[in-house]
Amino acid sequence: MTYDTNIYSFITTQEANFKLPIAVAENFEFNFYQHVLTTVLYKNSTYLTGKDENKPFKNIIRPILNLAYRAEGFDVKDIVLFINDSYQYFKSFLVKKYHEKWARENKIDTFIDELVESYVDFGGALVKNINQTRPEVVPLQRLAFCDQTDILSGPIAERHHYSPNELRNEAKKGWKNIEEVITLAQDSKVVVKSSGQTAKTPGKYIEVYEVHGTFPAFWLDESENDEFIPQLHICTFYQLEDGTKKGITLWSGKEKELPYKLVLRDKIYGRALGSGGAEELFEPLVWTNYGVIRIKEMLDQATKVLYKTTDAAFANRNKTQELEQGEILVLDEGKDIGQLDTQPRNVVIFENSIKEWEQHARQMGAATESILGESPSAGTPFKLQELITAESHSLHEYRKGKLAIFVDEIYRYWIIPHIVKEITKGQKFLAELELDELQSIADALVICETNKALKERILNGETIYPDEIEAFKQKVRDEFMRGGNKKFMEILKGEMKDAPIDVEINIVGKQKDLAGKTDKLVNVMRFMFSIYNPQTQEFAVFQDPRMIKLFNQIIESSGLSPIDFYAPPKQPQPVQPVPVEATKPLAQLAERPTVAQQIR
Repeated sequence: MTYDTNIYSFITTQEANFKLPIAVAENFEFNFYQHVLTTVLYKNSTYLTGKDENKPFKNIIRPILNLAYRAEGFDVKDIVLFINDSYQYFKSFLVKKYHEKWARENKIDTFIDELVESYVDFGGALVKNINQTRPEVVPLQRLAFCDQTDILSGPIAERHHYSPNELRNEAKKGWKNIEEVITLAQDSKVVVKSSGQTAKTPGKYIEVYEVHGTFPAFWLDESENDEFIPQLHICTFYQLEDGTKKGITLWSGKEKELPYKLVLRDKIYGRALGSGGAEELFEPLVWTNYGVIRIKEMLDQATKVLYKTTDAAFANRNKTQELEQGEILVLDEGKDIGQLDTQPRNVVIFENSIKEWEQHARQMGAATESILGESPSAGTPFKLQELITAESHSLHEYRKGKLAIFVDEIYRYWIIPHIVKEITKGQKFLAELELDELQSIADALVICETNKALKERILNGETIYPDEIEAFKQKVRDEFMRGGNKKFMEILKGEMKDAPIDVEINIVGKQKDLAGKTDKLVNVMRFMFSIYNPQTQEFAVFQDPRMIKLFNQIIESSGLSPIDFYAPPKQPQPVQPVPVEATKPLAQLAERPTVAQQIR
């Protein structure tokens, strides 16, 4: 690429070129700007020529996009941090609970939603590291220009609108010429750059360009060094009286690495964005609305009452538009009058065409009736409907997998280093525990407190009664569980230093049919009850290893986990020694403050 003499002429030239299409393949062109614009307009029920009351718009895109958001998105709870070390793995619980609190505070769920929407709508999502707790999903409408063949391979420019106060805050980063630029603030924002269309605003704003790329070194200094180096330029423009534009630099310097990462939905070789969820419905939308407009025109004609007559002078003698009730019309002798038939007989053809295009759109978007929440066609077998629903979700699961891998990368490179810095300082926070987590902690607490009490009794030479041990365990457990599922937790300063924190995104079964899973579990429970022997308190099928293996295969094939149904074999009861009289009842030890009380 031949670069301009300075950053200002480069921005002006590339922003103009950004409106031109590029060739992706023979007879296949792509224009980034037009792609984004068309997606935004069609998604919001607007033609490329604008809204027109004589051209109805049937939006078949929005419902399918809404479905894709739900089917291809996932929750923060599916992102699990853990310590990837066998000796420190027990700390994973604390890291996991801290991440849940951190994610709520920094609205990671909103970040995921924005990521999914851009990914689905435009066929790609551009994420930017802004050196804060949460990365930013860049609105593609904000790009002034980029490489239309590969976004990350060339210069990228964003167009921002800063208020005077926002610009003054950037002075902390070393921005210059701020007060000079503030005098250029306008009470409007440029909406369409090519036509100069603006939106009036109550406050004043300054249009600022943020340009990342590899440029000649002499753009940063007055030397004649022809070396190309990564750079960041932040500048704005003002217009002279003669119409020429001049640039002002707010900040410029070398850049270590590009602060962007990109994920593509259905990658298309040779173009910057993949196939968007809206784009694949453009053709069905156009022809659906073609039929809708034709039907509207027919209805307009059908509402008109027209007459025909053999009396040439009838219209001159009678004004049918102004007739009163019971008024008499006069015809010449031998003449006749009648109403024209304006019934739209071809309307059924267009209605059928619209249905066909809507069905085609649903096939393109993997949006069957069942996952759209609509009733299936009459006579559809239940098992067939269940199979169709599963197959429809499989495409969304495939695309969701790409997003999960991308978010994993975001966490490893941008988010986890930030979390590590926070937790090594020490953190105390309130966490909400699930039932299994609460029971797991209670079990560990009971063991810890019981061992402490036993050790003290043994060192004092006292006898330990088994029934007192069980009573003490139950007391500790009850006190801990009585405090509810919200507990304060503390990570000590330096406790997580050098701990290898890793991330796992578990999206398997995220969009599972909860009703279907419940039905499976109920069937398992019925089967278990049918084979239970109350005399032996055992399940007959589990006495045969062959049946156990077959049962596990059935459970796994149904989408459930055999581990959830595993129970360790019963151990023979040990022979209890005959206790001697204790000098100090263990129950008295339970009156002391316990760890459970300290946690509360």
